[in-house]
Amino acid sequence: MEKPAIAGGSPVRDTKLFYGHQYIDEEDVRAVSEVLTSDYLTCGPKVTELERKLCELTGARYAVACSNGTAALHIAALAAGLGKGDELITTPITFAASANCALYCGARPVFADINPNTYNIDPKSVAEKITDHTKAVVAVDFTGQAVELDALLELCHTKGITLIEDGAHAIGTKYKGKPVGSIADMTTFSFHPVKTVTGGEGGAVLTNREDLYGKLLLYRSHGITREEKLLERESHGPWYYEQIDLGYNYRLTDIQCALIVSQMDKLERFGKRRREIVDRYNEAFSRIPELFVQQEIPESDTTRHLYILRIRPELLRIDRKGFFEAMQAENICCNVHYIPVYWHPYYEKLGYAKGLCPNAEKLYLEMMSLPLYYSLTDKDVDDVIMAVRKIVDYYKK
Repeated sequence: MEKPAIAGGSPVRDTKLFYGHQYIDEEDVRAVSEVLTSDYLTCGPKVTELERKLCELTGARYAVACSNGTAALHIAALAAGLGKGDELITTPITFAASANCALYCGARPVFADINPNTYNIDPKSVAEKITDHTKAVVAVDFTGQAVELDALLELCHTKGITLIEDGAHAIGTKYKGKPVGSIADMTTFSFHPVKTVTGGEGGAVLTNREDLYGKLLLYRSHGITREEKLLERESHGPWYYEQIDLGYNYRLTDIQCALIVSQMDKLERFGKRRREIVDRYNEAFSRIPELFVQQEIPESDTTRHLYILRIRPELLRIDRKGFFEAMQAENICCNVHYIPVYWHPYYEKLGYAKGLCPNAEKLYLEMMSLPLYYSLTDKDVDDVIMAVRKIVDYYKK
C-alpha cells in the first residue's frame, strides 16, 4: 500500500472538522441553570420528568434513568437474571459495554456475527449460538438502525430468553412505525455527548414489564427501597428504608436530567438534520464503485447516530488505515466504530480468539465513521464528500 498523500497539494479544509460534536443552545443552558439554583441537584423532580418524557417519546410503560449507558446495560442484565454459568449473546461490532455487562454479572458473553449489508446482528447467527445456558440477547441498533426486532423477539421468546435492545445509538428511531424503546423486553439508551441528545453523560432503561421495572429501580439505587410492600421488617418510621438486594449507585443527577429533557425537545429537529446529511452522503458515495453504502432494512425509520464509510480495498491502492490518515491530512477527523470486542487483550486473556465472526472482522478492516451531527453545515458536508472523492480518485487502481 502507498503512503497516504494529499492529492493535488492543498487539503480541502483549512480547519479541522470533528467526527462528532454536541449542540448546546441557550435553552439548554437555562434549563441547567434553573436546577443549579433549585432545591434539588440529585434524586429530585427532574429525574421523574426525564423518565416521564422518555415514556411519552417511546410509548414504554416504564423508564429508569441512570448514570450512563453502561450502567443501563448492567442493571438490565441483572434484571434479566444473569448470573454465574449463564450466557449472553451480542454482536462484536459495538462498544465493549454491550458484552461487559455479562461479565459484570458473572456470565459469559457469546458473539454472533453481523449481517454484512446492514452491519447489525444477524438473527440467524444468534440462533446458531443459543445453548441451554443462554439467558439474554443484547441486540445493538448499530449506527441507529433498528435490529430485526420481529425475528429476534420470536427467537428469544420461543426459547424463554430476554431480549435487551441496546438502543444507545437509536433514540428517535422507529421500527415498523413504533418507537425504539417500547418493543424489546428492555431497551437501553445513552446520553453521551456524541449521541443525538446528551446530558454530558447519562443512560436509561425502558420496559413494559412491571416485574423488570421493580428490579431496575432496586439495582440503580443500592438495592434499597422505601416501598412498604417490599419491606421485609416492620417500619421504624417515615425515614425507614431497607436494603433488600445488592444494588449500585447508578443514579443520575437533576442537573444532567434537565439538560437531557431540554435536548429531547429538539430531537425531531436533530433527527431531521441527521437524515439530510445521511441522504447527501448516500447519494454521493453510492455512485463510487470503490465504496460500500450501508443498507437499511425497510422496517427501520432511522435517526442515524453514525455514518459508516466502508471502502473496498481490492479496488484501491490504500487500506483503511491509509484512507483514515489521508482524511486526517484533508482536515477531516474520522473515527472507527468498533474494534471487534473479542479482539481486545482482556477478552483474549479470557480465551476468545480471532475468527469467531468473519463478517464483523471484515467490516472492521474496511470501515470508518465520517462526521455526522446536527451543527454540520452544508459546506462541511460538501468538504467531507470532496475529501472522500479526492482520496478515492488518487488511490483507485
